[in-house]
Amino acid sequence: MLTAKGQELDKVVGLDLGADDYVTKPFGVRELLARIHALLRRTTVAQSAEAAGAQAPFQIGAATIDPKTFQLKRGKVVEELTAKELKLLQLFSAHPGEVLSRDRLLNEVWGYNYYGTTRTLDQVIVQLRKKLGDNGDEPQHLLTVHGVGYKLAV
Repeated sequence: MLTAKGQELDKVVGLDLGADDYVTKPFGVRELLARIHALLRRTTVAQSAEAAGAQAPFQIGAATIDPKTFQLKRGKVVEELTAKELKLLQLFSAHPGEVLSRDRLLNEVWGYNYYGTTRTLDQVIVQLRKKLGDNGDEPQHLLTVHGVGYKLAV
């Protein structure tokens, strides 16, 4: 987004609505070009990961996640996944048992220029737990590591 609105709330709303970046006026041409190059680098990395098999279905507990259809299947239950939910699940699946910090999750899934709060991450984790069947106070798959972040139980 390229806008004159520079309040934090405006940035959070814009990014939550799906903007990849948020640039406020006035801006320098070099800054704009640097942001475009950063976006192109992320796109190239994503395409490389896709070509390397990131689109293959994978398991988390009893759930099968299919990146091609953005679906999570658990028994007869089929849940639709958002792009952010899928990226989080792929990241957790690539690092089972490893504690992933909130900053790392936000940077790798929302991008380095994300201006929102970590509460956004928390809300997506809550939704993923529901979809994985982790309802209740003691989740089995996506575990909270207080003061640090989250991990996928192995």
